[in-house]
Amino acid sequence: MGHELRRPAADILRDKIHELRAHLRKVNYRILYFFYERERNVACLTHGITKKGDDVPDAEIEFAIQAKKLVETDRDRYTVEWEV
Repeated sequence: MGHELRRPAADILRDKIHELRAHLRKVNYRILYFFYERERNVACLTHGITKKGDDVPDAEIEFAIQAKKLVETDRDRYTVEWEV
């Protein structure tokens, strides 16, 4: 479903950063990602965390925002593509 994926599988946090959600045995896992603005079908995964509270910590969102800025400045240097 790409950028149309919504709760409970995914959510939009802020500043165009999204989270992919998974839950296994009382542990909430989150993968933070964003869509590369020049190509709407390209998702860039920044990192994953285990979440204990209700919200994703601001520091984790800020880390993803910084990664987004790096990709936007030099996509070839900061991304990898795989054949599917």
